[in-house]
Amino acid sequence: TDLRTLAATIKARWICEQAHQQLKEELGLDPFEGRSWKGLHRPALMTMIAYAFLQHRRLAHAGRKKKNQRPSA
Repeated sequence: TDLRTLAATIKARWICEQAHQQLKEELGLDPFEGRSWKGLHRPALMTMIAYAFLQHRRLAHAGRKKKNQRPSA
């Protein structure tokens, strides 16, 4: 494998691990124990929807900050 592909794979893995950690810590997926298919996937789906909403809000907020920091000519 070339170095560029390896670096991209490592970065993708790191991003997935960070998302999983945020799902557990910030959104409460950590203490959950599902004992069936529905029992596991319903709360996991709701947590992922909440995570996607929060990420959307964070990115929108970061975009507004960048626009405000641009110097006016």
